[in-house]
Amino acid sequence: MNINEIARRLDIPPKDLKELLPQFGFGVGARAIKVDDVIAGRIMKAGYVLKQAWRTKQDAARATAVPTEAVAALAAVPIIIPPSVTVRDFALKLGIPVTKLLTELMKSGVIVSLNERIDAETASIVAEDLGRKVIVQKELQEENVTHTVSQLTKEIEQSQLTETRPPVVVIMGHVDHGKTRLLDAIRKTHVMEGEAGGITQHIGAYQVTVKPKGEPSSRANEESRGIPSKRREILRQTQDDHSTGRIVTFIDTPGHEAFTTMRSRGARIADVAVLVVAADDGVQPQTKEAIKIIRGSNLPFVVALNKIDKPEANPEKVKKELSELEVIPEEWGGKTPFVPVSAKAGTGIDQLLEMILLVADLDKEKRRTDAKRLAVGTVIEAHVDPGAGPLATILVQLGTLRSGDVLGIRGMVYGKVRALKDWFGHTVPEALPGMPVVVLGLKAAPEVGDIVVVPKDVGELEKLTGRDLFQGQATAATIERSTKRKIKANNVPLIVRADVLGSLETIMLSLEKLSHPEVAVTILSKGLGAISEADVLHAEGTGAIIVGFHTLPTKTAQQLARDKGVIVKLYTIIYDLLDFVKAELQKRLPSETVRIEMGKLQVLAVFRQETAWSIVGGKVLEGDIAPDAKVRMFRKGELLGETIVKEVRAGKEIVASVTKGQECGLKLMSTIVLQQNDVLEIYREEQHARTLT
Repeated sequence: MNINEIARRLDIPPKDLKELLPQFGFGVGARAIKVDDVIAGRIMKAGYVLKQAWRTKQDAARATAVPTEAVAALAAVPIIIPPSVTVRDFALKLGIPVTKLLTELMKSGVIVSLNERIDAETASIVAEDLGRKVIVQKELQEENVTHTVSQLTKEIEQSQLTETRPPVVVIMGHVDHGKTRLLDAIRKTHVMEGEAGGITQHIGAYQVTVKPKGEPSSRANEESRGIPSKRREILRQTQDDHSTGRIVTFIDTPGHEAFTTMRSRGARIADVAVLVVAADDGVQPQTKEAIKIIRGSNLPFVVALNKIDKPEANPEKVKKELSELEVIPEEWGGKTPFVPVSAKAGTGIDQLLEMILLVADLDKEKRRTDAKRLAVGTVIEAHVDPGAGPLATILVQLGTLRSGDVLGIRGMVYGKVRALKDWFGHTVPEALPGMPVVVLGLKAAPEVGDIVVVPKDVGELEKLTGRDLFQGQATAATIERSTKRKIKANNVPLIVRADVLGSLETIMLSLEKLSHPEVAVTILSKGLGAISEADVLHAEGTGAIIVGFHTLPTKTAQQLARDKGVIVKLYTIIYDLLDFVKAELQKRLPSETVRIEMGKLQVLAVFRQETAWSIVGGKVLEGDIAPDAKVRMFRKGELLGETIVKEVRAGKEIVASVTKGQECGLKLMSTIVLQQNDVLEIYREEQHARTLT
């Protein structure tokens, strides 16, 4: 295979790829043009690691480069964050890779995963180290959120909802079941016509035009297919306009964060979900999780039985497994449509899109909109670009968003639309309901899931902006660095992977019980399925131990763990796993200092007093006295201080010890001036290992 083709697939410049390959054990010279298929396959399997290494190299190059005017200007823009923020969102706001942010947090003694939250004080310290300023927003109260959604609902009800926006679709399912390939197949076959070059800019969402490839599929035998009567009615209603073509909006990040965020706020960003299940693999842990999320969001959904072209595909077995989870196919008397597809071969894509539209039309009234009013939308992605500044991908849900519109978020002006770009990267003058666009011109990156409104009264929001958004909160410069570092040196950082959700939950509950005031378990990441290269890289960067229960690392991850020196422990019995973690906690439990009393001496004379030491003579009242022992000095029962015995002399001879009744001279390393009749208590300290209870 041509090396340039491999570089194109990995999205790494060919020159950089050739420099990286020898570092990872591939004997490919700088002038090589082709490699055999076996080596090419190995390179593709190591693609993730190579891409991470390339990104790290790029980050290092950018860090040592002289800042451009754009970067310098960006550094002056404050970052607005809530009182707590996830590591991933904070990295997006800073415009740096998550791995770099995790490294910076580790320098501050904070060990977290990319989905864990950090407080604003920690974020401020890290941002200051990176040359950025942070402004902390006031906590958005739940009643305010409810009020915002209620107000939005009221505005929608009062609008003239005479139009219907395109349906918004999210695709979910287990890892490796073909979600990404299915989205790629839809893009290749149904990208909106008239746009040359295809999709050139990934913005988290895109639209396709669904046009018929022939007659509507199998409509003559609707009754025999077991299609519910309501859907048959929809089929007949759409019979006449089938040839016109319709637009569908896809959110191309499975399990998108905005999807979850808006669900918690009582609003819904998606209209239809597609549950992808591989016909050769069946129901897996993430399949069950996806079903739980879909049901919790009260979303209608379609099951796409993918990989039906594989010889080992068994659609009937998959249907049976799903029916046990109460996802029953229509032909079995249930309510869930199943569509067999092959994302690799491109078969069944048209039927899937047709079914998505039919399911969306069952609840068409919820997609009513008014394109003439001021725009309302939802932030589905946000980050800071070094060249363009804060950017946000907004899905317009009501009204039309235009260039020049002022954007209000949480009652504050966040900026003015300088430009709108579609999913091709082309500048567009406006965005209609259901259309996702990238917005340029923001003063700060908003939160994923934020509701964006083009306000009627801009002046009122501008008054609030100066007070609340940029001036009312402390920056990192006002925080005492020494008191805000969160050191967790004695914790045992773990990355946990299990085969099924039930096992993972049991492990997490058991680990929570392993509590101690001085040592604890820190879970950096947990999940289901095989241990991946990403887990190994995460463990390398944080010093974590990877623990697998009834699961194995991939071959690439196993090799990477050996190369990086990452500890991977695999278990099939939960008690063995817990015993290992207890042993690690035991290692980190600080030893106990035990004081052993040795003897007492009464000072009879002070022979010499220097700045840092003194020589005294006395009589041993109890026990014995030896060099290097510790001393507590008392005068009339009051403690004067502590020191150590440097030498013990009997007469003029240096001795190993003296006992009760003997007189001796002691050299003490102390600045305290002793007097006759002072009492010295001699003791030693021993470190005893403690037992974790």
